Amino acid sequence: MERLIYSDLLKWKDRSKRKPLILNGARQVGKTWIIREFGRREYANMAYINCESTPLIEEVFRDFDTRRMVTALSAVSGESIAAGSTLIVLDEIQEYPRALTALKYFCENAPEYHVIVAGSLLGISLHQGVSFPVGKVDMMNLYPMTFTEFVMAMGKTQAAEMLQNCDFTSASALNDFFIELLRQYYYVGGMPAAVKSFAEEGNPHEVRKIQKQILADYRKDFSKHVLRNEAERIAMVWDAIPQQLAKENKKFKYSDVKPGSRASDYLLAIQWLLDAGLIYKVTRVSAPKMPLRFYEEPSVFKLYMNDVGLLGAQMDAPAKDVLLGDNAFSEYKGAFSEQYVLSQIVPSALPIHYFSTNDSQMEVDFIVQAEQRILPIEVKAEVNVHSKSLRTFIEKNPDLKGVRFSTLPYKDQDWMENVPLYNVEKLIKDNNQ
Repeated sequence: MERLIYSDLLKWKDRSKRKPLILNGARQVGKTWIIREFGRREYANMAYINCESTPLIEEVFRDFDTRRMVTALSAVSGESIAAGSTLIVLDEIQEYPRALTALKYFCENAPEYHVIVAGSLLGISLHQGVSFPVGKVDMMNLYPMTFTEFVMAMGKTQAAEMLQNCDFTSASALNDFFIELLRQYYYVGGMPAAVKSFAEEGNPHEVRKIQKQILADYRKDFSKHVLRNEAERIAMVWDAIPQQLAKENKKFKYSDVKPGSRASDYLLAIQWLLDAGLIYKVTRVSAPKMPLRFYEEPSVFKLYMNDVGLLGAQMDAPAKDVLLGDNAFSEYKGAFSEQYVLSQIVPSALPIHYFSTNDSQMEVDFIVQAEQRILPIEVKAEVNVHSKSLRTFIEKNPDLKGVRFSTLPYKDQDWMENVPLYNVEKLIKDNNQ
């Protein structure tokens, strides 16, 4: 399977002032696979070390003499290490924080070596006081597979190229074809194991088993890394997210997690899930002005899961409701479509917020700060695409132009662009340039 981050890895490899690279991301998003694939294709050999399962890892990093460390890494990996032609990989680096500290010395004293490290819960480790080599590393984030990557995995190469080129004319002629693929993506999501299974077997029940196992593994992490009381709070927030998203007003309410709850009861739980990369937080802004962060209202926000397929598995959404007809787009108050759109925007690293009035009479699903402009975004999952809130919002902010993502083909309506849901990723990327 191809991942679009591969081109970024190539740019890192060729960079004259390259630093050790940290590839961060939630568990099961494919970090180990993409690093191994990159090493296999682009280097003469690869010295791979798993910091969780290597018995002599403490001996490797007993001090930070780079020449000695290279020799030790060669010994434990069983690979000769040559500067420039060997990729050194330290996986599950969060399990041994001294390995993270060692990156500083590779940067300062041995920049000729190509080093990539990966960690699933690295964000958790950093918030627990682990020393971070500030300014001495390059950083990348890997997320679940986007819709374009899913289309490539399904063997639809020409369709993927159409999406990447934003060829609206050709795509419009194939609108039903892309909507069918989109239904499949809503069910399968972007977890590589689920995508691989569906691409090879087309069996939705096997996909759901994989998704359920991933959810079970996430729950194990809750109890493995925090005290029992906090693990229970994390699980309660995690379980509440689908129910929150299925409501008309998707604002996260602590009282819906547990009656009588206060913000202070769940702040740490929410932060843990954010640091682990399992959820996304979208905060409300009071005005659509740059920079959006100046207008944040931190106490008002929506929470989303990191993958639309996992959302369906968490909801136990039946395969027939998602894969057949338009139920995926109309059921659950558009929760699937909002989750999907957000998951396509997040990899762009653009600031994402939303806007609503206190009386909820007007709400814009997302407000994105792109390089050149503010993008007010409305997600319409149903056949009826009347955009009352978005039109009112644009009338009050006439210097802005709205974007509506729907199942309809592309159309520019002067005050708003209607963009097909299957082209979210490319539109956002173009506005980030």
